[in-house]
Amino acid sequence: MYRAVALAVIESSISANDDVAVGSLAARIDIDLKGTPDSLRVTLGGQDVTEEIRSEEATDLSSIISTIPAVRRAMVKRQREMGQRGAVLNGRDIGTVVFPEADVKFFLTAVPEERAQRRFAEEREHDPRVSLAETLADMTERDHRDSTRADSPLKSADDAIVV
Repeated sequence: MYRAVALAVIESSISANDDVAVGSLAARIDIDLKGTPDSLRVTLGGQDVTEEIRSEEATDLSSIISTIPAVRRAMVKRQREMGQRGAVLNGRDIGTVVFPEADVKFFLTAVPEERAQRRFAEEREHDPRVSLAETLADMTERDHRDSTRADSPLKSADDAIVV
């Protein structure tokens, strides 16, 4: 969902540095998730953007805009609405902020090098020029930004099962 907001920012005339405008955009855009977990499709304004949100630009910007409190509030609201319909969700604050009272919470972790290998394999499908070193550096930077942000930082819920 944050990647879809990032793509909407990229496609608009809004500056990613304008927290008010980005927050307003996040609250009003139409994001939908369709399909099964193995064939999930993301739509933005009715258009399938599943591939576009995986671009390096959208990936990088999603971590940056996710630090904006108004964006987080808009996405948490949408995630809670999805949960009311019944859903299994993943994300960096699902068990601590979005659904702190969830019956079951898992926190998946792996060494950065292993996670970078997986991400690198995904990115290579879209951009053969990407390097493993770049992927690891980008991921490490994102992890730091997400775990140190003031609003909804990345952390394991106290009652999560760590895998």
